[in-house]
Amino acid sequence: MSAGAPLRLAILISGRGSNMTAITRACLGGELNAQVALVLADRADAAGLASARDLGAPTATVPRAAGMSVADFETELAAHLDAARADVIALAGFMRILSARFVGRYLGRMLNVHPSLLPAYRGLNTHRRALDAGDSEHGASVHFVTPELDAGPVVLQSRVWIRPEDTEAALAARVLKTEHIIYPRVLSWFAQQRLAWHDDAAWLDGSRLEAPIVEDFRAAVR
Repeated sequence: MSAGAPLRLAILISGRGSNMTAITRACLGGELNAQVALVLADRADAAGLASARDLGAPTATVPRAAGMSVADFETELAAHLDAARADVIALAGFMRILSARFVGRYLGRMLNVHPSLLPAYRGLNTHRRALDAGDSEHGASVHFVTPELDAGPVVLQSRVWIRPEDTEAALAARVLKTEHIIYPRVLSWFAQQRLAWHDDAAWLDGSRLEAPIVEDFRAAVR
């Protein structure tokens, strides 16, 4: 990728792909200097595939069939990504744990959005766990993907209040709104070559990020 050239972006999904849609719209609207080179799903029935096609993005599927090994599944994934000449890979609700070997192949070029204020609540059911813990705040984190699950350097986080009346669904919906803002923003920094991976860390504007940037949505998102 040369300076000023549009980023070639691959987006991996498993379901409805709402973050994929937000990212693709940011590309089409000029907020993100990137071209969606591929939307790749691990399920043929992923609803996000139709949304991607409606937005003009090329799509492909790599279902993991019964008896298919992780290695064979990831070999197919990599073949699609490499054929698309992806500069960066955005995991957007991709519900597969990727092997250290696969992550290492794209280390520093793969990002994910996770619905918690990492390092809190790695893994699944983050909203329920935050509610059960009685937390007052919650949010989402955009981070580089490393072999350890949800443990890569965090670039940007959103922060929202947890309200006394919140249900898991209500909290999830509020956090998701912020994901649609912060994920395209981080990808835009990458496209502008402001964000980079050096020495196993995230660097922004030439400085190592010792802590995530936090954007406060507590008053804005209802």
